[in-house]
Amino acid sequence: MINLDEMYSEIPPTKLRHKDEKFRPARTSKVWLWIANKFFFGMLESRFYAMRYKGVENLTEIGKVPTIFFAPHGNWWDGIVGYNLCNRLLKKEIRLMVEELNRFPLLRRGGAFNVNKKSAQASMEALTYSVKLLEDLRNILYIFPQGIIKPPNFRPIEFQTGLAYIAQKAAHKYGKVNLVPISVNYLFLRDNRPEVWVEFGNEIILEDRKINRKEYTEYLAKNLENLCDKQFNEICHGQFDGYKTLFQQKLKWYRRIEQRLKRIDIKKIKKD
Repeated sequence: MINLDEMYSEIPPTKLRHKDEKFRPARTSKVWLWIANKFFFGMLESRFYAMRYKGVENLTEIGKVPTIFFAPHGNWWDGIVGYNLCNRLLKKEIRLMVEELNRFPLLRRGGAFNVNKKSAQASMEALTYSVKLLEDLRNILYIFPQGIIKPPNFRPIEFQTGLAYIAQKAAHKYGKVNLVPISVNYLFLRDNRPEVWVEFGNEIILEDRKINRKEYTEYLAKNLENLCDKQFNEICHGQFDGYKTLFQQKLKWYRRIEQRLKRIDIKKIKKD
């Protein structure tokens, strides 16, 4: 039985278990990416009725400037959603920082690399590697800067300093870096299966290598929180303008019958 008091620990797993994990970089290839695409695309489609997105028109610097996506982390599906956004929608390769990658080593073949949060020194190898990854403009670095899983729509959104560190070092090394906030919601609408709704925020271009890291961390966290609140508020008011569909399943047979029954003119039946 799940202990509800332990569902959302404030301590990262590697630190909680006090267990060293050897650093493992991402290891992709055409064959493994083909396998990963089949697996992760199909995994999302098998559990969700549809995936909708908007704000792609905001992404004008992808492929031109080193790019980092940052999003809230509320559940297990967040990484799979990120994979579909990068590899399926934008045709780029995701580079995803994953804690305890030793439990899921095959994720390396899809673009994941591990981070050990047992100490600041242990995390540094992953942070340094993240900066190096951004040199290849075919990659998108996808980060959950809260550092641990938080309850859905948890407020306030607070970041650890890793994202600002990576951005600062990347701006110094490559001249500038592109940061994109992403809001993700998992919704039950008019179908019996949930949908994934994603909104891309405006790009944030960082060129100043002399930023105050603490202040910049707070600025990025507030930017993401504002985007998430905006999307949630629009959804609550039934405002779905601008969304496009990445995939949508066919209705189940019983839902198709239901839709047909709704179109029957009851008054006409009574008259006949």
